Amino acid sequence: MDITITRHYSLDESSMRSGALAAMEAEPDLSTFENKSGLAEDMKFLASMPELCDVTFLVGDTREPVCAVKAVLAARSRVFQKMLYQAPSPQRKKEPAPRENKLRLFLKRSSEPLLNLQNAAQQRSTFAQQLAPIQEPSSQQHQTLIIEEFEPDVFRQLIEYIHTGCVTLQPRTLLGVMNAADYYGLDELRRACAGFVQCCITVDTVCALLASAERYIQYKCTKSLVQKVLEFVDEHGNEVLNLGSFTLLPQHVVRLILARDELRADEFTKFQAALMWSKKYCDTNPNMSLKDVIGNFLEYIQFHKIPANVLMREVHPLGLVPYSIIMNALAYQADPASIDPGKLSPARVRRAGRSMSVQSSLDPYGSNTTLSSTGSSDVPSSDSRHN
Repeated sequence: MDITITRHYSLDESSMRSGALAAMEAEPDLSTFENKSGLAEDMKFLASMPELCDVTFLVGDTREPVCAVKAVLAARSRVFQKMLYQAPSPQRKKEPAPRENKLRLFLKRSSEPLLNLQNAAQQRSTFAQQLAPIQEPSSQQHQTLIIEEFEPDVFRQLIEYIHTGCVTLQPRTLLGVMNAADYYGLDELRRACAGFVQCCITVDTVCALLASAERYIQYKCTKSLVQKVLEFVDEHGNEVLNLGSFTLLPQHVVRLILARDELRADEFTKFQAALMWSKKYCDTNPNMSLKDVIGNFLEYIQFHKIPANVLMREVHPLGLVPYSIIMNALAYQADPASIDPGKLSPARVRRAGRSMSVQSSLDPYGSNTTLSSTGSSDVPSSDSRHN
């Protein structure tokens, strides 16, 4: 789902009509013509032509060039205005004027007629130079800056909006554009993104939004979006876990979802999602064992809630779940009192410094969110085996 946000620079339509009628009554010979769409297209063309721009941003890890016009950026964003035009200039100390002795004063007075003729000639030469166009040094005509905070697609959409007042919002880049708008002081665009969030969280977009949250987790706009996305995942657990795009999420995000008590998904679906993610990971990492990879997720699956016939036909033959877990699950289903509840699933022993919750902290901009297993990496560990 995409949405196009257009910034209008005039009053609402009814006010325009009344204003136009009043103007026509007062000035019957005048007519106002507006072509905002044409202006937006021309400004978009301007930003797309490097030879017409005077600043180039090298964006992201790939240093992809994005061109723009400095005057337009400065007029639309005070952050860009300070970045491009308010560079600190070194201050010079005034040196005291040298004292002149009597001999130097005598020589100066005696040579004044000759100096006056020379000064007149210099003034004529200076006046002639002023009539010619002044050429700025080439180093000041075009500026190149590096932008590492945002991805090229996100920054390009931001530049397009600044030049044209129009941008097409997409779920894939929504979080980046919203944080970029907040970072560069474009409040109208930030509010538009926040409004679009309400209608773009769907089963088809939820994984893309979570993946983009990884890139912009340090920004304050991310926290509210991540919380809304996780609440949506909780409500539509089975649908989300069956998505092919679920395999594209980082491991710690998958663990975060499977570990949530609020997740409304049956345990066999959780197992299938973990298996699907693990197979995808092993396809790109052939040196990893499927049993070792899926072992990182088994502690979040309550196997005793999976029907016995499914356990024996679908789970046990794979050889990925320890035999003791299967037997404990079957024994519990036969007689719940015969099994210690702590033995129903692998022990949830977490290493020091690992966290599976969305944590809040304070930063210079307000609050942000940590969506990760702190101290852990996305590479599955082989020590998660269960005997």
